[in-house]
Amino acid sequence: MQPMKKQFIVDTNVLLEDPQALLQLRNGVENDVFIPYHVLLELNKFKKDPRLGHIVSRVVKVLSEHPGDFKILKAEKIADAFDGHVDNFILDEISDSGIEKPILVTNDKLLQLQAASKGIDSEAYKESVPFKSEAEYYTGFMENGSGPIANSFRWVEGRPVFHGPEGEKVISYQHKIWNVTPRSVYQNLALELLTNERIPVVSIQSEAGYGKSFLALAAALHLVLERKTHQKIYVVKPMYEIGQKLGYLPGKVEEKMEPYTRYIADLIVKLHALRPANRLFVNAELYPPLFDLKKFELLPLAYIRGMTIENAVVIIDEMQNLSRTETRALLSRMGEGVKCVCLGDTRQIDNPYLSQENNGLNWVVKKFKGSDIYAHLVLKGEKSRGPITDLVIRSGL
Repeated sequence: MQPMKKQFIVDTNVLLEDPQALLQLRNGVENDVFIPYHVLLELNKFKKDPRLGHIVSRVVKVLSEHPGDFKILKAEKIADAFDGHVDNFILDEISDSGIEKPILVTNDKLLQLQAASKGIDSEAYKESVPFKSEAEYYTGFMENGSGPIANSFRWVEGRPVFHGPEGEKVISYQHKIWNVTPRSVYQNLALELLTNERIPVVSIQSEAGYGKSFLALAAALHLVLERKTHQKIYVVKPMYEIGQKLGYLPGKVEEKMEPYTRYIADLIVKLHALRPANRLFVNAELYPPLFDLKKFELLPLAYIRGMTIENAVVIIDEMQNLSRTETRALLSRMGEGVKCVCLGDTRQIDNPYLSQENNGLNWVVKKFKGSDIYAHLVLKGEKSRGPITDLVIRSGL
């Protein structure tokens, strides 16, 4: 005896959290899925919201591609304003629909209580996860059976296989770059990309604490001071200040940037302790250290305009805070012999005009994915920089 079909009605918040929700709930043809008319009205309202518009467009894309997988409920009355009372109209649509044993799927606990008062069953969306950007969806790994993407990985019998410039190879060895030993398989694969001479553009996405800046700087020291394939390291950082603006701080550009780049100096000092990098400094005894500008330079984004960078390792930190226009302007400054490393976390956006999807890091992944000279990786793992950071990541704070 086949199980009875469930009749799911999907709330707006579920579609915004997972645009694929209606397909997950339908589960092939096992269940029926309905969307209240007022949910469509809410989506239409949210499409103009700079924080939600890109998610709404993804929802609309799924709906338009799967018109036979859901039905739209009829509304006898239309809400005049979306001031919090729209939930009552959604419940009325369900009550008037005549659907036998409807189940409202919503993550709004108050709406669940309202539904119960009207005799409507409800449940939370079990697959609910925060919305992911392209830089998170594409992890650098491909599913077995899917066509390979240039410079991507796949798991084969528990081991990572790299589809790189030299063909496919199993990454069964562990890197040790500038005396840095990877703490996870993902860090090891990041070093594989960061030190590959035939992949000049690499992007790394991760939450705070997984070591992307540390690994990038270790690889840069290796390429400039040890392998000597590049002549200089640039670290470029967009800055969105709280309080004093950069231009009002006293001193030279290095001194103005110091409050925003101190962590870079800390990481360099840490790497210098692991293996001396004396050629990087004019005076390594000072703190923050005094860098030799022929070998290492910290630059604000505005200083890149008009430059042509050649024979250098360029680390662009917090790239999620760059707009598409800024990203294009910055990357178009890269000349011959450049290794460009784009770092960021699309969930930590400080630029008030950007979103999880409309930001520099995500644009790079969207436009460069599949290129022979580009690779992307999402760093994962059970341990980050320390137990408190581990707890923040595990708890989803």
